[in-house]
Amino acid sequence: MNDDNTGENRADLLGLKELVAMGVGGMIGGGIFSVLGLSISESGHAAPVAFLLGGLMALLTGWSYARLGLAFRSAGGSFTYVEHAFGSRRLAGVVGWMLLVGYVGTMGLYAYTFGAYGTALFGVGDGPGSLAHHFLETLVLLVFLLINLWGVRASGHTEDLIVAIKVVILALFAVIALFTVKPEYLRPFFDHGWLGVVMGAALIFVAYEGFELIPNAVNDAQDPERNLPRALVLSILITTLVYTVVSFVAVGNLTPGEVKQYGEYALAVAARPSLGELGFVLIGVAALFSTSSAINATLFGSARLSMVMAREQALPRVFGFHRRDRPIPVYALVGITAVTILFVNTSDLTIISSFASSTFLLIFTLINLSALRLWRHIGIHPLLPFLGVVMGLASWLVLMGWLWKQDPGSLWRILVGYGVVIAAEFLFSARGLWRRG
Repeated sequence: MNDDNTGENRADLLGLKELVAMGVGGMIGGGIFSVLGLSISESGHAAPVAFLLGGLMALLTGWSYARLGLAFRSAGGSFTYVEHAFGSRRLAGVVGWMLLVGYVGTMGLYAYTFGAYGTALFGVGDGPGSLAHHFLETLVLLVFLLINLWGVRASGHTEDLIVAIKVVILALFAVIALFTVKPEYLRPFFDHGWLGVVMGAALIFVAYEGFELIPNAVNDAQDPERNLPRALVLSILITTLVYTVVSFVAVGNLTPGEVKQYGEYALAVAARPSLGELGFVLIGVAALFSTSSAINATLFGSARLSMVMAREQALPRVFGFHRRDRPIPVYALVGITAVTILFVNTSDLTIISSFASSTFLLIFTLINLSALRLWRHIGIHPLLPFLGVVMGLASWLVLMGWLWKQDPGSLWRILVGYGVVIAAEFLFSARGLWRRG
């Protein structure tokens, strides 16, 4: 039920521009700066097609989110939709836990990327895995923990500016780098086959995570019936266009050897042929800027999500504890940051990206399944969420199969992590065995 009807004409409601900025900012938050190398490694010259495929999956899921968001108008987002679709608070609780660990994975990716670009820009350490890299990725997480504990966060206008700067830098690089693309670097185009393209899309799908934040703001949006679907579609289309063009010019400016050597910060290296050392620095600074902003926004959002879920007994009550003078969820902030620091310092880029992508592929598949179950109620053509379910599940299975063959240790880490999530719901939630005892 929407209990915010009186605010329809409030001056502080979010318009279409702000909603699109929220979606684009959530997606272009740092992932593209680090997962580009992974995508090229798996998809080869057809990496742009992998990003297009990821964008298509995001678009189908985004439409499901739009219809669900308008039907239920809840800040609870994904776990609220699942509860309505399946009538199970237990399943909704598992989705809530999955969302939190998914956000831990994305923050880990942003922190890892910050450390990788930081060591490259400042010329310290020996790159990813070095002491300097661990120091930087830990430092940035602790800094934004303190900022969130203090209660400082950027205004909406500042976030609009951050998004604009990121998009302008990437667009500028893409346009200029088009003139230095070497056609021989793009032949043969499908050099890793179609399975490599699907694998590349599955591995980097985390780069599209973020658009699901838009429906959470449905009660703070101007004319949500019109602006919510438009904002979701526009933000995903803009992001897909940026990713596709950027990946195309990167493939056309890098040799396979360079991709392998500079994987974590391949995008900055790809800017050198067209913009020289200035391009390397520009992309590097944009990466630091983007990942910092994304860490702050994700930590802020995930901690408050946990507080809302705790109030609805989908998480233990401790997650809802906050300061008396302001609604800052102290234990949630500290706990999420601590788990992220542990995760990022004990994992490499492949496991971090695989875990985050796998988690959101599962969540988004479930959201599409929810929309499919409720298609009459929410007013959506059933074919769209059905395709979302098929594409999401197929991509997840391809990702799991790739890990089974290439890195079974990482696969078991991911599966054990999901087992811990399910166990936490059964043991420690309001419906759990521990609480019953």
